[in-house]
Amino acid sequence: MLKNYIFTLLFISWVLFVTVLSLFSFSDLDTGRVNIPYADKITHFSFYAMFAILGCLFLRERTKGNLGLNKAINLMVFVAVFYGMLIEVLQHTLTTNRMAEFGDVIANTFGAFVGVGLIKWYFSKERPLKWKF
Repeated sequence: MLKNYIFTLLFISWVLFVTVLSLFSFSDLDTGRVNIPYADKITHFSFYAMFAILGCLFLRERTKGNLGLNKAINLMVFVAVFYGMLIEVLQHTLTTNRMAEFGDVIANTFGAFVGVGLIKWYFSKERPLKWKF
């Protein structure tokens, strides 16, 4: 039975993971001496690319592929971008040591588009895996 809900569980877990990491402070955490330029933006990009990928697979799983690929992609881009903006607003209003950044919204949006682009490529006609069950 759990096998039937794997992408649902993964997507919900990922959303919770992103939410916790976005709204809680980890300023006491020692990051060491490694300084990667734009690591914050790379993290945002990666988080929302995975958000979009898992979200599309979640929609495919829940609708058994009856929600068309393009509709699922459009819906997931909207959800991911909206959620990314919502998290930035919540960081600004609810937290004292986190701040909203427009660059984060751009990285989130770009990540979401790359994520759905990978889904579109993966389920394209050249690939053996089909969107519908």
